[in-house]
Amino acid sequence: MIELIPAIDIIDAQCVRLTKGDYDQKTVYGSPLEMAREFERIGYKRLHIVDLDGAKSKHIVNSSVLHRITTETQLTIDFGGGIKTDEDIRTAFDCGAQMVTIGSIAVTQPDLFMKWVKEYGTDRLILGADVRNGKISINGWKEDSQEDLLPFLRKYIDAGVKNVLCTEISKDGTLQGPAIDLYKRVMEEYPSLHLIASGGVSSIDDIKALDAAGIPAVVFGKAIYEGKIDLHELIRLNPQILN
Repeated sequence: MIELIPAIDIIDAQCVRLTKGDYDQKTVYGSPLEMAREFERIGYKRLHIVDLDGAKSKHIVNSSVLHRITTETQLTIDFGGGIKTDEDIRTAFDCGAQMVTIGSIAVTQPDLFMKWVKEYGTDRLILGADVRNGKISINGWKEDSQEDLLPFLRKYIDAGVKNVLCTEISKDGTLQGPAIDLYKRVMEEYPSLHLIASGGVSSIDDIKALDAAGIPAVVFGKAIYEGKIDLHELIRLNPQILN
């Protein structure tokens, strides 16, 4: 059964969602800590947190929010957004993140990314591969690189990376359904990859479709906050999440 990972995006210490990564299309949903507590109360064990201020500022901004969530819940946290330096990645782990998601640095400073892989291990690093028009986007989706998705993944998978979070930016926050064909292509190319799909999930049927396509994990957020997905129903469909 597909791994289910609720998401919290943070701007100004508030839980928000953007549409297609556009900071001008922001909806605020309240306290990240209270939302995390609610996920834990329902029975979820894993949480994906993105520091959107950090992604935009190119350094971690909301470390205090991360620290409160990791100290006041038992959730397993993977954290991304603004991790650009050795100090940033240490801050994320010191604040309690069990895993970090690294995107831009893997494009702009591959030697630094590989240093972190060796230092922290492949179980603690997730390669962020955010795609727009077939190219990897960086720096809070403000810039598109010249990196094509599959060759970009190959060089790191060949180097031992096994966890990838892939967001189709044109789908993100739209509630128009995930880019299943894209994820299937990735899994066909790299069948042993632990791929985390992200972007566009609008319903439990979308999650079922990703599961049927053999996608190992999915991150979803806006569908929760807009009442499109019943988290209790997902628990009933996937009781393994409680293990």
